[in-house]
Amino acid sequence: MKPGPFVHHAPRTVEEAVAVLAQVGHDGKVLAGGQSLVPVLNMRLASPGHLVDINLVDGLASVDVSDRWVRVGALVRHAGLERHDGAFAANPLLRQALRNVAHPAIRNRGTTVGSIAHADPAGEMPSVAVLTGGVVEAVSVRGRREIAAADFFEGPLETTLEHDELVEAVRFGRFAPGTRTGFTESARRHGDYALAGVAVAVEVDGGVVRSARAAFVSVTPVPTVLDLTPALAGFEVGAPVPTDVDELVRSHVEPEDDIHATADYRRMLAAELTRRVLATTIHDDEEGAA
Repeated sequence: MKPGPFVHHAPRTVEEAVAVLAQVGHDGKVLAGGQSLVPVLNMRLASPGHLVDINLVDGLASVDVSDRWVRVGALVRHAGLERHDGAFAANPLLRQALRNVAHPAIRNRGTTVGSIAHADPAGEMPSVAVLTGGVVEAVSVRGRREIAAADFFEGPLETTLEHDELVEAVRFGRFAPGTRTGFTESARRHGDYALAGVAVAVEVDGGVVRSARAAFVSVTPVPTVLDLTPALAGFEVGAPVPTDVDELVRSHVEPEDDIHATADYRRMLAAELTRRVLATTIHDDEEGAA
Protein backbone atom coordinates (compact mmCIF):
# COMPACT_ATOMS: atom_id res chain seq x y z
CA MET A 1 0.00 0.00 0.00
CA LYS A 2 0.94 3.65 -0.37
CA PRO A 3 0.18 6.59 1.92
CA GLY A 4 -2.84 8.79 1.39
CA PRO A 5 -2.38 12.21 -0.23
CA PHE A 6 -0.60 14.83 1.84
CA VAL A 7 1.09 18.21 1.49
CA HIS A 8 4.85 18.10 2.02
CA HIS A 9 6.42 21.01 3.92
CA ALA A 10 10.21 21.50 4.03
CA PRO A 11 10.99 24.26 6.54
CA ARG A 12 14.56 25.52 6.89
CA THR A 13 14.36 26.76 10.48
CA VAL A 14 12.77 25.66 13.74
CA GLU A 15 10.62 28.80 13.62
CA GLU A 16 9.28 27.88 10.18
CA ALA A 17 8.62 24.30 11.29
CA VAL A 18 6.56 25.23 14.34
CA ALA A 19 4.70 27.90 12.35
CA VAL A 20 3.55 25.18 9.94
CA LEU A 21 2.57 22.90 12.82
CA ALA A 22 0.51 25.70 14.34
CA GLN A 23 -1.19 26.31 11.01
CA VAL A 24 -2.10 22.71 10.13
CA GLY A 25 -3.15 21.69 13.65
CA HIS A 26 -4.01 18.07 14.30
CA ASP A 27 -3.70 17.28 10.58
CA GLY A 28 0.11 17.46 10.64
CA LYS A 29 2.89 14.98 11.38
CA VAL A 30 6.61 15.64 11.79
CA LEU A 31 8.95 13.66 9.53
CA ALA A 32 12.55 13.13 10.64
CA GLY A 33 13.99 9.65 10.03
CA GLY A 34 10.64 8.22 8.99
CA GLN A 35 11.46 4.66 10.08
CA SER A 36 8.34 4.53 12.26
CA LEU A 37 6.12 7.07 10.51
CA VAL A 38 6.46 5.91 6.90
CA PRO A 39 5.31 2.31 7.55
CA VAL A 40 2.33 3.69 9.48
CA LEU A 41 1.47 5.91 6.51
CA ASN A 42 1.94 3.10 3.99
CA MET A 43 -0.44 0.85 5.92
CA ARG A 44 -2.96 3.71 6.15
CA LEU A 45 -2.94 3.50 9.94
CA ALA A 46 -2.61 7.28 9.84
CA SER A 47 -3.47 9.69 7.03
CA PRO A 48 -2.30 13.19 7.94
CA GLY A 49 -2.94 15.90 5.39
CA HIS A 50 0.44 17.54 6.03
CA LEU A 51 3.97 16.22 6.60
CA VAL A 52 6.41 18.66 8.16
CA ASP A 53 9.81 17.41 7.01
CA ILE A 54 12.50 18.79 9.34
CA ASN A 55 15.51 17.26 7.58
CA LEU A 56 16.59 20.63 6.14
CA VAL A 57 16.37 22.45 9.48
CA ASP A 58 19.77 23.61 10.72
CA GLY A 59 20.96 23.01 14.26
CA LEU A 60 19.11 19.77 15.02
CA ALA A 61 21.83 17.22 14.24
CA SER A 62 24.28 17.72 17.10
CA VAL A 63 25.20 15.64 20.15
CA ASP A 64 26.36 17.81 23.04
CA VAL A 65 27.93 16.39 26.21
CA SER A 66 28.05 18.32 29.48
CA ASP A 67 28.78 17.36 33.07
CA ARG A 68 25.07 16.61 33.61
CA TRP A 69 23.60 15.62 30.25
CA VAL A 70 24.00 14.09 26.84
CA ARG A 71 21.82 16.32 24.65
CA VAL A 72 20.67 14.71 21.40
CA GLY A 73 19.19 16.82 18.63
CA ALA A 74 16.07 15.82 16.70
CA LEU A 75 18.00 14.86 13.56
CA VAL A 76 20.71 12.74 15.21
CA ARG A 77 20.52 9.26 13.70
CA HIS A 78 20.68 6.19 15.93
CA ALA A 79 23.94 5.15 14.26
CA GLY A 80 25.52 8.55 14.83
CA LEU A 81 24.72 8.49 18.54
CA GLU A 82 25.80 4.85 18.80
CA ARG A 83 29.22 5.73 17.37
CA HIS A 84 29.64 8.97 19.35
CA ASP A 85 32.57 8.33 21.69
CA GLY A 86 31.83 11.33 23.88
CA ALA A 87 28.26 10.18 24.47
CA PHE A 88 29.47 6.66 25.23
CA ALA A 89 32.02 7.88 27.74
CA ALA A 90 29.40 10.03 29.47
CA ASN A 91 26.62 7.42 29.43
CA PRO A 92 27.49 3.90 28.20
CA LEU A 93 23.83 2.86 28.36
CA LEU A 94 23.10 4.83 25.18
CA ARG A 95 25.36 2.65 23.04
CA GLN A 96 24.36 -0.50 24.90
CA ALA A 97 20.70 0.10 24.05
CA LEU A 98 21.19 1.44 20.53
CA ARG A 99 23.00 -1.74 19.47
CA ASN A 100 19.64 -3.49 19.89
CA VAL A 101 17.58 -1.09 17.77
CA ALA A 102 16.36 -2.94 14.66
CA HIS A 103 19.01 -3.35 11.92
CA PRO A 104 21.96 -1.17 10.82
CA ALA A 105 19.99 0.15 7.85
CA ILE A 106 17.25 1.35 10.19
CA ARG A 107 19.74 2.87 12.61
CA ASN A 108 21.45 4.72 9.77
CA ARG A 109 18.26 6.66 9.04
CA GLY A 110 16.07 6.49 12.14
CA THR A 111 16.45 9.18 14.79
CA THR A 112 16.74 8.65 18.52
CA VAL A 113 14.49 11.61 19.30
CA GLY A 114 11.91 10.38 16.79
CA SER A 115 11.83 6.99 18.48
CA ILE A 116 11.10 8.65 21.81
CA ALA A 117 8.43 10.92 20.32
CA HIS A 118 6.81 7.88 18.69
CA ALA A 119 6.39 6.39 22.19
CA ASP A 120 6.20 2.75 21.14
CA PRO A 121 6.38 0.51 24.25
CA ALA A 122 8.52 -1.85 22.18
CA GLY A 123 11.12 0.86 21.52
CA GLU A 124 14.42 0.74 23.35
CA MET A 125 15.14 4.46 23.74
CA PRO A 126 12.02 5.51 25.70
CA SER A 127 13.10 3.17 28.52
CA VAL A 128 16.59 4.68 28.45
CA ALA A 129 15.13 8.19 28.60
CA VAL A 130 13.19 7.48 31.79
CA LEU A 131 15.96 5.47 33.45
CA THR A 132 18.44 8.31 32.94
CA GLY A 133 16.02 10.95 34.24
CA GLY A 134 15.85 12.43 30.75
CA VAL A 135 14.18 15.64 29.64
CA VAL A 136 12.29 16.32 26.41
CA GLU A 137 12.78 19.79 24.93
CA ALA A 138 9.63 20.90 23.09
CA VAL A 139 9.12 24.08 21.07
CA SER A 140 6.08 25.74 19.50
CA VAL A 141 5.01 29.22 18.40
CA ARG A 142 4.04 29.72 22.05
CA GLY A 143 7.60 29.20 23.24
CA ARG A 144 9.74 26.43 24.68
CA ARG A 145 9.10 24.03 27.52
CA GLU A 146 10.82 21.06 29.12
CA ILE A 147 9.01 17.81 29.90
CA ALA A 148 10.50 15.21 32.22
CA ALA A 149 10.70 11.88 30.42
CA ALA A 150 8.73 10.32 33.28
CA ASP A 151 5.85 12.69 32.45
CA PHE A 152 6.16 12.52 28.67
CA PHE A 153 4.61 9.10 27.97
CA GLU A 154 0.84 8.79 28.44
CA GLY A 155 0.17 5.42 26.84
CA PRO A 156 1.19 3.26 23.90
CA LEU A 157 2.01 5.71 21.06
CA GLU A 158 0.66 8.58 23.19
CA THR A 159 2.58 11.45 24.77
CA THR A 160 1.89 14.74 26.52
CA LEU A 161 3.25 16.63 23.50
CA GLU A 162 0.82 19.18 22.07
CA HIS A 163 -0.15 18.88 18.41
CA ASP A 164 1.70 22.09 17.51
CA GLU A 165 4.92 21.21 19.36
CA LEU A 166 8.16 19.94 17.89
CA VAL A 167 10.59 17.88 19.95
CA GLU A 168 13.80 19.81 19.39
CA ALA A 169 16.07 17.57 21.48
CA VAL A 170 16.16 15.04 24.30
CA ARG A 171 18.62 15.31 27.18
CA PHE A 172 19.73 12.01 28.72
CA GLY A 173 20.98 12.36 32.29
CA ARG A 174 24.42 11.16 33.35
CA PHE A 175 24.70 8.66 36.17
CA ALA A 176 26.63 9.13 39.39
CA PRO A 177 30.28 7.99 39.37
CA GLY A 178 30.54 4.28 40.05
CA THR A 179 27.28 3.44 38.30
CA ARG A 180 27.35 0.40 36.04
CA THR A 181 24.78 0.02 33.26
CA GLY A 182 23.52 -2.78 31.08
CA PHE A 183 20.88 -3.56 28.48
CA THR A 184 19.51 -6.77 27.05
CA GLU A 185 16.43 -7.95 25.20
CA SER A 186 15.00 -11.08 23.60
CA ALA A 187 13.32 -11.17 20.19
CA ARG A 188 12.12 -14.00 17.96
CA ARG A 189 14.59 -12.90 15.28
CA HIS A 190 17.47 -10.46 15.39
CA GLY A 191 16.16 -6.99 14.65
CA ASP A 192 12.52 -7.79 15.48
CA TYR A 193 10.69 -5.92 18.20
CA ALA A 194 11.64 -7.43 21.54
CA LEU A 195 9.34 -9.82 23.37
CA ALA A 196 10.87 -8.26 26.47
CA GLY A 197 13.85 -6.09 27.26
CA VAL A 198 15.44 -4.37 30.23
CA ALA A 199 17.89 -1.55 30.95
CA VAL A 200 19.59 -1.40 34.35
CA ALA A 201 21.70 1.08 36.30
CA VAL A 202 23.53 -0.18 39.38
CA GLU A 203 25.58 1.90 41.81
CA VAL A 204 28.49 -0.09 43.22
CA ASP A 205 30.79 1.13 45.97
CA GLY A 206 33.57 -0.90 47.52
CA GLY A 207 32.40 -4.11 45.89
CA VAL A 208 28.86 -3.70 47.29
CA VAL A 209 25.67 -2.64 45.53
CA ARG A 210 24.25 0.59 46.95
CA SER A 211 21.26 1.00 44.62
CA ALA A 212 19.79 -0.49 41.46
CA ARG A 213 17.05 0.55 39.04
CA ALA A 214 15.54 -0.90 35.87
CA ALA A 215 13.27 0.13 33.00
CA PHE A 216 11.60 -2.25 30.57
CA VAL A 217 10.80 -2.75 26.90
CA SER A 218 7.61 -4.36 25.51
CA VAL A 219 6.17 -5.35 28.90
CA THR A 220 4.79 -2.05 30.23
CA PRO A 221 2.35 0.34 28.48
CA VAL A 222 4.71 3.25 29.18
CA PRO A 223 8.32 3.17 30.32
CA THR A 224 8.63 3.42 34.09
CA VAL A 225 11.48 2.91 36.52
CA LEU A 226 11.52 -0.01 38.96
CA ASP A 227 13.61 0.40 42.10
CA LEU A 228 15.49 -2.86 42.67
CA THR A 229 17.39 -1.55 45.68
CA PRO A 230 15.25 -3.46 48.23
CA ALA A 231 16.44 -6.73 46.69
CA LEU A 232 20.03 -5.73 45.99
CA ALA A 233 21.25 -3.23 48.61
CA GLY A 234 24.33 -4.69 50.28
CA PHE A 235 24.66 -7.36 47.62
CA GLU A 236 28.34 -8.25 47.16
CA VAL A 237 29.87 -8.33 43.70
CA GLY A 238 30.49 -11.95 42.74
CA ALA A 239 27.54 -13.42 44.64
CA PRO A 240 24.50 -14.87 42.79
CA VAL A 241 21.75 -12.36 42.02
CA PRO A 242 19.07 -12.84 44.70
CA THR A 243 15.78 -14.41 43.61
CA ASP A 244 13.87 -11.52 45.24
CA VAL A 245 14.53 -9.63 42.00
CA ASP A 246 12.16 -11.96 40.14
CA GLU A 247 9.17 -11.08 42.31
CA LEU A 248 9.82 -7.35 42.05
CA VAL A 249 9.94 -7.55 38.25
CA ARG A 250 6.91 -9.82 37.93
CA SER A 251 4.85 -7.45 40.09
CA HIS A 252 5.97 -4.39 38.14
CA VAL A 253 5.53 -5.35 34.49
CA GLU A 254 2.15 -5.37 32.72
CA PRO A 255 2.54 -7.52 29.59
CA GLU A 256 -0.33 -8.51 27.31
CA ASP A 257 -1.04 -11.58 25.21
CA ASP A 258 -0.44 -11.24 21.48
CA ILE A 259 0.32 -13.45 18.48
CA HIS A 260 4.00 -13.65 19.48
CA ALA A 261 3.84 -14.59 23.16
CA THR A 262 1.53 -14.87 26.13
CA ALA A 263 1.56 -12.35 28.95
CA ASP A 264 2.80 -15.03 31.34
CA TYR A 265 5.74 -15.84 29.07
CA ARG A 266 6.69 -12.17 28.72
CA ARG A 267 6.49 -11.73 32.50
CA MET A 268 8.76 -14.71 33.07
CA LEU A 269 11.12 -13.51 30.34
CA ALA A 270 11.35 -10.00 31.80
CA ALA A 271 12.34 -11.42 35.18
CA GLU A 272 14.91 -13.78 33.70
CA LEU A 273 16.45 -11.08 31.50
CA THR A 274 16.68 -8.75 34.48
CA ARG A 275 18.56 -11.32 36.55
CA ARG A 276 20.91 -12.04 33.64
CA VAL A 277 21.74 -8.42 32.83
CA LEU A 278 22.18 -7.61 36.51
CA ALA A 279 24.68 -10.45 36.88
CA THR A 280 26.64 -9.23 33.88
CA THR A 281 26.45 -5.56 34.83
CA ILE A 282 27.39 -5.97 38.47
CA HIS A 283 30.25 -8.35 37.80
CA ASP A 284 31.72 -6.53 34.78
CA ASP A 285 32.82 -2.97 35.54
CA GLU A 286 34.52 -2.14 32.23
CA GLU A 287 32.24 -1.04 29.37
CA GLY A 288 29.20 -0.26 31.50
CA ALA A 289 30.86 2.00 34.07
CA ALA A 290 29.85 5.66 34.14
